[in-house]
Amino acid sequence: MKKTIYITFTCVLICFALIAFLSISNTRKAGKSPQKHQTKTQKDNNMYNKLTPEEEYVIVQKGTETPFSGKYDKFMDKGTYTCKRCGSELFKSSSKFDSGCGWPSFNDQILSAVKSQPDPDGKRVEITCAKCDAHLGHIFKGEQLTTKNTRYCVNSISMNFIPAETKKTKTEKAIFAAGCFWGVQYHFQKAPGVISTTVGYTGGKTENPTYQQICTDKTGHAEAIEVIFDPAKTTYEKLARLFFETHDFTQLNRQGPDVGTQYRSAVYYLNDDQKHTIIKLISILKEKDHIVKTEIAPAKKFYPAENYHQQYYKKTGKTPYCHTYKKIF
Repeated sequence: MKKTIYITFTCVLICFALIAFLSISNTRKAGKSPQKHQTKTQKDNNMYNKLTPEEEYVIVQKGTETPFSGKYDKFMDKGTYTCKRCGSELFKSSSKFDSGCGWPSFNDQILSAVKSQPDPDGKRVEITCAKCDAHLGHIFKGEQLTTKNTRYCVNSISMNFIPAETKKTKTEKAIFAAGCFWGVQYHFQKAPGVISTTVGYTGGKTENPTYQQICTDKTGHAEAIEVIFDPAKTTYEKLARLFFETHDFTQLNRQGPDVGTQYRSAVYYLNDDQKHTIIKLISILKEKDHIVKTEIAPAKKFYPAENYHQQYYKKTGKTPYCHTYKKIF
C-alpha cells in the first residue's frame, strides 16, 4: 500500500514539473522578440497617424462631436476630404452640401472608400473608413435633400482636407540613404521647399522587398528616402548638404548602433547635374579632412516601405536616436 502511494505521489510531482517546464519554455519563446507580438491596438497605433484624445474619442471609441462645432460644417472650399487616421480619400467637395444638421454632409462617397454597418441598437447605420475602420458618422437615406437621396453625416474631427490645386507645381526628386530612414525623414520633411518625403528601399536586386527581407542583409537594398521638392523654393545642393549634415558619412555600412549594408551612406542620382553636385560636395568635405564613405550610384527603382515606417517620428512623437544636425558647410 505504501509503495502504491509513493509511486502515485512521484507521478504527480513529475506531472507538475513537466507543466512548469513547458510554461517557462513557452514564455521564453514568446519573449525572444517582444516587438513581433504586439496587440492589434499597438499595431494600429504604429501604422496610422497619431490622434489627440478628442480625435480618438470620435474615431476609435465611436463618439460624436457637438453639432455646429466642427470646422468643416459650413466649409465649402474645393478639394478632397481624407481620413484623419490613415489618410485615405473619402469624399470630394463636389458631393458636399449644407443639410443644416450641424455636421458636414455629403451625398456620395469616393468609390469604395466608405463602408456601412448597423449600429448595435439597430436604430442607425454607421459609416467607417473602408481602409482603417475609423468611425466617420452615419448614413441616412430617403430624406429627399438631394437628387441622390443620400446623406453621409460625418464628424469634422474624423477628416482632413486637401485643397484642390489651382496651379501645377513643378517638382524635382532626390534619393538619399543615410542609415535608419526614420531619422532621415525626420529632418528632410521639415526642410524648406520639400513637398513630400517617402521612406523605402533601393539600390538592391530584390523586387518589392519587405522590411524583414531587408534586415537579412541579402537583398542589396539600402534604407532610403525619396524627396519631392519645389525647385523654386530650394535646390538639390541645399538638400544634399542637409543629407551630409544629418548623418555620419564617415561610417561604412552602419550608422551609430545600426550595422549592416542596409544602413550605408549613399546618394542615388537621377541626372548628371545631381551627380556633379554630390562629387563637388564630397571634394569640399575631403578638403576639410573628412573621410567620406558615401556611395554614389545612378538611381534604381525605389520601393516605398510599409505604412508603419512612414512618418514614424511624427506618428510617435519621438526624436531620432542617431541622426542629429551638425553644420559642416
